[in-house]
Amino acid sequence: MAEMIVSKFFYKKEAAPLEYYKKNGNGYAALKKALAMKPDEVIAEVKKSNLRGRGGAGFPTGMKWSFIPKESKVPKYLVCNADESEPGTFKDRAIMTYSPHTMIEGMIIGCYAIGANKSYIYIRGEYVREAEYLEKALEEAYAAGMLGKNIMGSGFDCDMYVHRGAGAYICGEETGLLNSLEGKRGEPRVKPPFPAIKGAFGGPTIVNNVETLANIPWILNNGGEAFAKMGKYPNSGGTRLYCVSGHVNKPGIYEFECGKVTLRELIYDHCGGIRNGRKLKAVIPGGSSAPVLAAHELDIDLDVEPMMKAGTMLGSCGIIVIDDSWCAVKAIKRITHFYAHESCGQCTPCREGTRWLEDVLHRIEDGHGKEADLGLMLDVANNINGKTLCALGDAAAGPVLSFVQKFKHEFEEHIKGGKCPNA
Repeated sequence: MAEMIVSKFFYKKEAAPLEYYKKNGNGYAALKKALAMKPDEVIAEVKKSNLRGRGGAGFPTGMKWSFIPKESKVPKYLVCNADESEPGTFKDRAIMTYSPHTMIEGMIIGCYAIGANKSYIYIRGEYVREAEYLEKALEEAYAAGMLGKNIMGSGFDCDMYVHRGAGAYICGEETGLLNSLEGKRGEPRVKPPFPAIKGAFGGPTIVNNVETLANIPWILNNGGEAFAKMGKYPNSGGTRLYCVSGHVNKPGIYEFECGKVTLRELIYDHCGGIRNGRKLKAVIPGGSSAPVLAAHELDIDLDVEPMMKAGTMLGSCGIIVIDDSWCAVKAIKRITHFYAHESCGQCTPCREGTRWLEDVLHRIEDGHGKEADLGLMLDVANNINGKTLCALGDAAAGPVLSFVQKFKHEFEEHIKGGKCPNA
């Protein structure tokens, strides 16, 4: 196992305060180093690191920062996406609980790099305790002179605020998040313009995930090249946090170098295999929006490109393990219900299509399915996929398409027998 960059302080109740961070961690040394550099030099170091966004899209962080215009007549902003609403994902919550200053330091460095003097942490409404932890950490940072006016005598000013959302999945999408931050309805914006040109309050804006920002201090302290060497593949540097839940003996958060562990190794060597001695049926590898993998498809490196080649995605690394006691129809029905409920309703294919999918799946699960239903589901899913403003439509359609493809026999058994064969 590689050096633990992000999870170093996990599950240590004493680790959250600034005093502990200074004694046992980086202690804002990376910020001091960054403030002695030119902003472009900081961005160049992050580019060297091959740090990709940890929120799901996997876009290169340094490149994203470089899209911000150097000159702007309106204020620039950096926003931390702490919404973490993807089912199966819980890593950001742990960072905010046990290592909030790592993320905050990364945010201040990011603000300096792009020329932003204001920053927001957009946190999901259900994370009540985590929001309190962040408020406490910000108080400590201000008191120590790490936030506010003339940080470390550098002449750089930066203010940071915690903004609580109201528990909407759609606000995990960056433009939906920005609308919510501005007090508007949380629904995606038409792009272009992209947030880097016109984002929060009309200003150039970078939106980064919690884990992404928590990697920045290590990169500044140790160098982008050292971070890049930690990954197996040339375009993915550093480590990643893998959230494992479901039917395994040891669920939890595991940190490994990018691509240097396979899905099979993670489940059987590190998570103790399938609970109660049962057999594995399926794995959803990147949060509930990722297409499902069958039990024989585990020999895949856990990184962005290998997952794409396998027809799924790494996403937010929310790995949901399903054993053979669970019905595939019941599983996808539950997932589809979530996306139907969370659709903001702005795009017709998503608003109507997710409800259709849910209705058909209810019919099949309840024993009233028709032979034409499988074709109908595929048709509806394909009419959602790629036809919406944001990725929620794809998130709803992709799992349905993959479940029907991988477990078609279970759907057929439900329809022919008029009930779940596992009942």
